[in-house]
Amino acid sequence: MDPSFWIALRLSLEVALLASFLLLLVGVPLAWLLAFRRFPGKSILEAIFLLPLVLPPTVLGFYVLLFLGPEGPWVRITGLSWAFRFEGLVFVSVLFSLPFALTAYREAFLALDRNLLDVARTLGSPWWKVWSKVVFPLVWPGLLSGTLLAFAHTLGEFGVVLMVGGSIPGKTQMVSIYIYDLVQALRFEEAARASLVLLGLSLALLVLVRLLEAKGRAWKSTTA
Repeated sequence: MDPSFWIALRLSLEVALLASFLLLLVGVPLAWLLAFRRFPGKSILEAIFLLPLVLPPTVLGFYVLLFLGPEGPWVRITGLSWAFRFEGLVFVSVLFSLPFALTAYREAFLALDRNLLDVARTLGSPWWKVWSKVVFPLVWPGLLSGTLLAFAHTLGEFGVVLMVGGSIPGKTQMVSIYIYDLVQALRFEEAARASLVLLGLSLALLVLVRLLEAKGRAWKSTTA
């Protein structure tokens, strides 16, 4: 296998890991808010967060490129240009994978037995104890499966990362773009080998997601 493939794969894994971690930090409290709170404009806010599901990736990537580019608002606010950089890849990956993680997190919270939460609050338990003793043991399979799904989704990103990061070997060339470049160069045998590695990795992640979902259902049935 060409060493360039492993460099592209390592970059993709680094982007996916960091994006997944940020999705946990942002997505969990956001999913809790959307699951249990009512406020004006909630439906519109949910639609905005889910927009990447239906928006063409190149369109999302184009707007993010305008935002992060040399003349964009991000540079004027921070003085930093994240276009065609690792940071830009992470930023757009978080936006693009947010609907997948957010949906899984929200469903995990909605599956909670509200009576357990009400009893815990009635007994005067502080919020951190309710989370550690009641909420987290019940929802962790859903949170982890949503994070893994977002991780797998990030590995397969193409349009958004190409728009924001381009194809700079060793810097912004993620594995999906690397495979595309091989096909463009008519190097089909190398593209097939690289695709096979990505196929196996993606399949393993999806199997793990299904196992976690089954574990979550079994856990809820034993605690019901």
